[in-house]
Amino acid sequence: MLKTIALDIGETLVRDDRYWGSWADWLGVPRHTLAALVGAVVGQGRDSADALRLLRPGIDVGAEYAAREAAGRGEHLDDTDLYPDVRPALDALRRAGLRVVVAGNQTARAGQLLRALDLPVDAVATSDEWGVAKPSPGFFARVVDLARADPHAVVYVGDHPVNDVAPAKAYGLRVAHLRRGPWGHLWAGTPEAAPADWHIDSLHELLDLVDIAAT
Repeated sequence: MLKTIALDIGETLVRDDRYWGSWADWLGVPRHTLAALVGAVVGQGRDSADALRLLRPGIDVGAEYAAREAAGRGEHLDDTDLYPDVRPALDALRRAGLRVVVAGNQTARAGQLLRALDLPVDAVATSDEWGVAKPSPGFFARVVDLARADPHAVVYVGDHPVNDVAPAKAYGLRVAHLRRGPWGHLWAGTPEAAPADWHIDSLHELLDLVDIAAT
């Protein structure tokens, strides 16, 4: 039986529009330019931050991040950044008796901001806080610890085959690939996403998985 639902953050719970838009504003480039570059580098299997490096060769991303924070132009999250199904779907999962946790490749600041939103979840953690990031097996070891369940009793929900589907499956978790955001749509129906146990279009569908897994 499923005991825990673990969810990715970017483009699973939270839209990345504000994050990349604020970087574009900071660097003084059109938002569309940076968004297109992010899509291009991720489609090539590269780190999304390489888009910043293409725009500003030699940029120290960490130093620029700190400068943004110091200038009061750093990361920000509020309810308008959440996808509409997030609160009702997660609340329904908890009321169904499941443990619900959030864990993704994000900064420690993003973890603080997410916890401040008081989502209906049992725990929130980020790769920066853990010191290990997807697709490392160490990240999913921490997910299992956070889930407080055996790997086969945990469903990891995410949009990215390389960061979410393949490594979570390799660690023994079950996986729901979410067709949401640029990466979820780009890889929907592809061999890369095929190993996922389920393919969903909304977080509301997660509640159905509980009944399916029990049969």
